[in-house]
Amino acid sequence: MTINQNPGVLQYPRLRKSPFYYASRRHGVALYSVYNHTYHPRHYGDPVAEYWHLLEGVTLWDVGVERQVEITGPDAFEFTNMLVPRDLNKCKVGQCKYVFVTAEDGGIINDPVLLRLGENHFWLSLADSDVLLWAKGLAHSLGMDVQIHEPDVGPVQIQGPKSREVMADLFGESILDVPYYYAVDRELDGMQVVVSRTGYTAELGYEVYLHNASRDGVRLWDAIWQAGEPHDLRVIGPCHIRRIEAGILSWGCDLTYDTNPFEVGYGFETTWMVDLEQEADFIGKQALTRIRDEGVSRKLVGVEIGGPGVGSFNDGNMIDVFDVHDPRGLRIGEVTSACYSPRLERNIGYAMVPVAYQEYGTELVVHTQHGPQEAVVVQKPFLDPTKSIPKRLVRASA
Repeated sequence: MTINQNPGVLQYPRLRKSPFYYASRRHGVALYSVYNHTYHPRHYGDPVAEYWHLLEGVTLWDVGVERQVEITGPDAFEFTNMLVPRDLNKCKVGQCKYVFVTAEDGGIINDPVLLRLGENHFWLSLADSDVLLWAKGLAHSLGMDVQIHEPDVGPVQIQGPKSREVMADLFGESILDVPYYYAVDRELDGMQVVVSRTGYTAELGYEVYLHNASRDGVRLWDAIWQAGEPHDLRVIGPCHIRRIEAGILSWGCDLTYDTNPFEVGYGFETTWMVDLEQEADFIGKQALTRIRDEGVSRKLVGVEIGGPGVGSFNDGNMIDVFDVHDPRGLRIGEVTSACYSPRLERNIGYAMVPVAYQEYGTELVVHTQHGPQEAVVVQKPFLDPTKSIPKRLVRASA
């Protein structure tokens, strides 16, 4: 029996298409996956070359798969504050926040970027899991006066150190004054957009959220491409090498319904992500309070893995999790994301292991696609733990 090592992904009407699908495919998509029921370009032929261009230049990503859940109405603030463990009283209008949507047992349903567009106007820019029906069901069962729907909005990301030049050419120099994790309304050639200084890279970058995206998606893409060509703009897929270096987690791999914020490092260490002292009785508060008090039995840790390179994570080399064993041969956990970092010149990743193995320097054995390899627990993020790169003042260095 012959196994086809690289089966294709069927393109047909049943799966959704990003507003930028027909524009982004012109650039030679090499591999798609499905994300939020939508085709998602993963790379354009060479993920390592894409990584270096992100670090040194400027890149454009089709992330129209980040569907928005829009929450409005008189009870919108109260309802949204109930969905997430962060205290949204500390979120100003025009500000963005990385948040978890938690279940009643403390599990993580999604980890979107939240945009507060008005006093009672929110977008949840989703990772790859269904939140729209969860939110609608909660609002209906609680009798809250909110309107919840998916607006005709599609985002693209413009990421990399030269993103400032492209953004200034598109929107004027004032766009460089937008602080890290804030958003502003802008108009571009008659198209209405929201521009946020956010991204999935821990590099300098922006996201442009397009209104009327089903109508204007290709037109916005072409406008960005035209502005970016003088700056050697390149179209790439989400750069998982960079996000793993940066300690950025991926829902469905490092986070799932069955993990909670304390297990993945966003509880004990970062109480702002799970604010158990706030007045709001958010979904999962009782469970997360109990977990905080009792502790957890496992933790997501950083690991360095020996042996041959394991790939770029989005290139098809890591088909499944890598089993983690202790030096005696007992299987104790799994590596959820891993890649070879060209800059660090070693394999790095995240492993979910029992707390007895969480200390830095703990020796493990990870079974990669190349067989058993020596590994060691290390600190994460692997680079720039204070996020000084994306937070830097772009106007001062422009």
